[in-house]
Amino acid sequence: MGLPTRPAGPVPWWRHRRLLPWLLQLGVTLVVLLLIAFLLGNLIRNLTAAGLLLTWRWLGQPAGFDIGESAIPFNAALPYWRALLAGLANTLRVVIAGLVGATLLGTAAGMANFSSNGLLRGLVRGYVEVVRNIPLLLQLVFWYFVVFLALPNGAAALQLPGVTLAKSGLYIAGFAPGWQWAGPTLVNGVWQAPLRLSVEFGALLCGLVVYSGAYIAEVVRGGIAAVAPGQWEAASSLGLGWLATVRHVVLPQALRVIVPGLNTQYISLAKNSSLAVAVGYPDLYAVAETTLNQTGRAVEMVILLLAAYLVLDLLISAAMNGLNRLVQIRER
Repeated sequence: MGLPTRPAGPVPWWRHRRLLPWLLQLGVTLVVLLLIAFLLGNLIRNLTAAGLLLTWRWLGQPAGFDIGESAIPFNAALPYWRALLAGLANTLRVVIAGLVGATLLGTAAGMANFSSNGLLRGLVRGYVEVVRNIPLLLQLVFWYFVVFLALPNGAAALQLPGVTLAKSGLYIAGFAPGWQWAGPTLVNGVWQAPLRLSVEFGALLCGLVVYSGAYIAEVVRGGIAAVAPGQWEAASSLGLGWLATVRHVVLPQALRVIVPGLNTQYISLAKNSSLAVAVGYPDLYAVAETTLNQTGRAVEMVILLLAAYLVLDLLISAAMNGLNRLVQIRER
């Protein structure tokens, strides 16, 4: 006969496997809340001592300044909130265009790493290594001062099919009033077109696309490299060419590896758009800086900027997480 066993007593709380994690989470939550309360209390005390209590009434006052380029109508008589909205619209415009351009460029460069053409592979590797090791701010300055401001004006402007590149802006063909297709035309020495983009927007967009495209190229290259070599061989045995193999066989399988990396690069592009102030493009940050200089409401402006960029990044992350769930391979 074995030794008699002692009846199991109640488990102490510090050894309870289900209760202990909840207690730890509760403790961490309380510490975080106390830290936030301390910081908020300290902020309110300092603002009270300086006579600068938080207020949002200034948002309804006339801005008193113009915005050189705005995606929505704006003039100096409109209130500050409308100026910030115009800056946000400019930010969204360059971010959306940058995401599309960087994705196309990065995908093409990432696929070119697996080309049988050695010269193409070398050019792509050189592009990636050079661009990734130069700060984005310097690249933006290069695109603005060296490339776009060096463009000629008037009849000497660089003319391409449907596009004219001049120092005064980028003129693109489109539908004129009356739904008639019209291209850039020179009228009294001034270029006119249905769509005009400023050189500031062009420099910022090119800088963001080229810079982010280099990182996306590495993400795409890593995703394609993760596909088993047997997939290439199977596609080759079926008579598929290199481009068809990448498009229809390799890239769909690589997406489950590529999409999480794209999420990070997309968020970085959205945050890097705040460097628009270096080339004079009136994005949200630039408009907020002008508003701060006029109103002196530093805390309120910081809160608005933090909230705007946080919401923008969360929206990008939510969209990419949804795409990530769609491209995951499900076992049957």
